[in-house]
Amino acid sequence: MILVTGASGFLGAHLLKELIPLSIPIRALYHKNPPAVQDPRIAWYACDLLDPYAVEEAMKGITMVYHCAAIVSFDQKDHHRVINDNQAATANVVNEALDAGVRKLVHVSSIASLGRALTATDPISEETHWQDSSNNSAYAVGKYYAEMEVWRAMAEGLNAVVVNPGIILGEGNWDEGSAALIKTAYKEFPWYTEGVNGWVDVQDVARAMVLLMDSDLIEERFILTEGNHSYKSIFSLMAGALGKKPPHKKASPLMTALIWRLSAVKSMLTGKKVTITKETARTAQTQCFYDNQKWLQAMPGFSFTPIKETIARMAAAFLKTQT
Repeated sequence: MILVTGASGFLGAHLLKELIPLSIPIRALYHKNPPAVQDPRIAWYACDLLDPYAVEEAMKGITMVYHCAAIVSFDQKDHHRVINDNQAATANVVNEALDAGVRKLVHVSSIASLGRALTATDPISEETHWQDSSNNSAYAVGKYYAEMEVWRAMAEGLNAVVVNPGIILGEGNWDEGSAALIKTAYKEFPWYTEGVNGWVDVQDVARAMVLLMDSDLIEERFILTEGNHSYKSIFSLMAGALGKKPPHKKASPLMTALIWRLSAVKSMLTGKKVTITKETARTAQTQCFYDNQKWLQAMPGFSFTPIKETIARMAAAFLKTQT
């Protein structure tokens, strides 16, 4: 039986669509969000991953684990929760997987948990060393600590492999996460930054995870990115696919610093969630280039969906909700 944590989330829901045709019983965990994907082969199971006894119950009879669950937030109010809870939840999952004797675990980490290049133009690979820095977001620290729990469990005998996806794009909840970027383009947000990051299609990440589970690969980590693209080019592609005006005003680091401060003040006055935080503003100005060659060499038959196609599919799905 397969166990999927975070099964009602963005990536988890797409992973289930990949797993259903395999005709293997699936126990899909969720915490608060009700499940969106329904199928006779999926047994939905409410579970708080911070409760080791609940995780122990959920792990009974399981042979394969896909650990997708994570708290994703760049809000300063969630700083400690993003770090501590992501680490604690992952520790519970891998500890119980060890006790249950599961055959293999695939853990979803992030490119955020990787180290930083020595210079702006150096590529970041799986071998780049993590560096403690005040510039690291709470999300990055939380994902790094969570991944270290997986590596610790591997040292204790767990068969596991780690994926480090770039920013994941695809159909999802248009009001949160990376899927919400399409709404920003739809509203013709005029500003752009010169930041660069790695990007990948959610369907490609799900496919890669299934391939890894079926492979003999263990004790490895793989960067999953289609390529490195600027935020300007991503938002311009989104605007074009939506028939909207692309961003055309350059936002300097000083301007983004001002914007996140104004967003914080607005949030305090209105009680609404911040739209731009200190961490997302910094990320939008940072240029990071990720090397995906290790994955392509390990899986030579795999090809990433061109990000333009991903955005076109994403935009078409979003536009259907606007009619």
